[in-house]
Amino acid sequence: MQHYDDFGCCMFCQVIEEELEEQKRVVLTSEHFVAVELFASPAPFCTHIYPRRHMASFGDVSSKEIADLGRVLRTVLGKLYVGLENPDFNFTIRTAPTECTGVRYFHWYMSVIPRLTRTAGFELGSGMFINTVIPEEAAEFLRNVQVETAVGVS
Repeated sequence: MQHYDDFGCCMFCQVIEEELEEQKRVVLTSEHFVAVELFASPAPFCTHIYPRRHMASFGDVSSKEIADLGRVLRTVLGKLYVGLENPDFNFTIRTAPTECTGVRYFHWYMSVIPRLTRTAGFELGSGMFINTVIPEEAAEFLRNVQVETAVGVS
C-alpha cells in the first residue's frame, strides 16, 4: 500500500515489468504468467508465479488464465522434481482478502518453496535466513532443466 501511495503503481506489477526486462531471474514465461526467482529469496529455489494481468484476488482469474497457470505450475514443479531430485515443497497462494478485491496496490501470486535446507540456530535466533543459492543462478539452473518428456509437459 505504501509503494502504491508513494509511486502510484502496484509494487508487484513494477517488479514483474523489471524482471521481464532484465530476464536474469525469470524461470519461464507464458501468455498469462511469469515465474521468477526472488531477488532476496529466503530459501534456495523459492519461486514466485505472478499473473501478468493486475489482479488483487485469485478469484478474478479467468478460465484461460487458470488453464495457463496449470501448465506453468506443472512445468515449474517438473523442473524442481527433475532438477532437484524430487524435493519436498510447500506452495501457497497469496491473495487479497475478499473485502479487498479489486484494490490497485496488491497483486496475487503463488509461492513454490522447495524444502532443501533446515531452519537452524542462526535463523531461529535472528529471524534472518541464509540462502546459499544466488537467485540468478537458481533461475538459470531451472531454465536449463528439460522436463517435457519426463513429466509430459507440452
